[in-house]
Amino acid sequence: MSTMKSSEVQMNDLLDLAVNEGASDLHLAVGLPPVMRIHGSLAPLDAEPLTPEDTDRLMRSFTPEHHVHALDEHGGSDFGFGFGDVARFRVSVFRQKGHVGIVLRQIPTKMLTLEEIGLPAQMKDLLFKPRGLILVTGPTGSGKTTTLASMLNIINQERDCHIITIEDPIEYYHQHKKSVVTQREIGVDVPTFKEALRRALRQDPDVILVGEMRDLETMEAAITAAETGHLVFATLHTTGSARTVDRIVDAFPTNQQEQVRTQLSTSIVAVISQILMPRKDKPGRIAAFEIMIATPSIRSLIRDNKTFRITSDLQTGAKWGMQTLDSHLIDLWQSGKIAYEELVTKAQDTEEVMQQIRGKQQ
Repeated sequence: MSTMKSSEVQMNDLLDLAVNEGASDLHLAVGLPPVMRIHGSLAPLDAEPLTPEDTDRLMRSFTPEHHVHALDEHGGSDFGFGFGDVARFRVSVFRQKGHVGIVLRQIPTKMLTLEEIGLPAQMKDLLFKPRGLILVTGPTGSGKTTTLASMLNIINQERDCHIITIEDPIEYYHQHKKSVVTQREIGVDVPTFKEALRRALRQDPDVILVGEMRDLETMEAAITAAETGHLVFATLHTTGSARTVDRIVDAFPTNQQEQVRTQLSTSIVAVISQILMPRKDKPGRIAAFEIMIATPSIRSLIRDNKTFRITSDLQTGAKWGMQTLDSHLIDLWQSGKIAYEELVTKAQDTEEVMQQIRGKQQ
């Protein structure tokens, strides 16, 4: 089979292929053929390397005009993009070495159940709380958006509320079911997260999703909303419950940190940290979770600045639905779902994990 000429590569064909192959990402860069990420591994297509003219042509074939201007003025732009009724993509267009580069991440259209995601059944109870802060954390590409969308979908199906999402960009589209869903996109519907949150409190919300708590003002507004009778979901790029709490507290000036600890200790409902790994037993990827539920003991540890003790509460909190990331990784490895290398490289405390495995094998 002859290699496809780079000038013949069309965006629609690439998107079709990405959908059919179940690719999570599509990379278009000068000097390489189009590359897809499938089940965590990069797979180049059988095509000639793309030229600067090719990536520019492909970018312009689907990028809205104002994002082309943003690329020219600021060197990059991000947006959500619907590929007909087939799929949605989160797109980043940018300049590198003076040329256009493009990365498209496919957003799954199917909402998953908590069981399909791999979360314990007790997690569903959290979605019926009248108020509080639920944080879903993890590195980029760890499936936070999918977890949150699935949680909101359960609320949408089973509760009559007003759900407001504030996202950059909107990824999953939610239809009105039992709830009314308002979705606002940063840069399209409202300029900033802070402004959107301020406005949201005047829009009779019951549930608010903050796509990302990326600055002090957004954190402050999210905590306040959780305190004043709203169920607030938000994401952070942290791994682990203790680090998540510390990251929020440390974002505030020293003279406010004690007050923030007190606010967090009363408003926090749960922290769910997750990572995604390739499966060993079949094609695809699987998530490992650390789950912290705000028990009276956890709340007092946060208030008293003793977050270093949170892990020991997680280890003994199984009856509340709590678990450490390392214990979940060990379970996934022992059941043959992930490789030993994943267990070792993803564990928070590798030495402790090794000891536990040796203890179980004796």
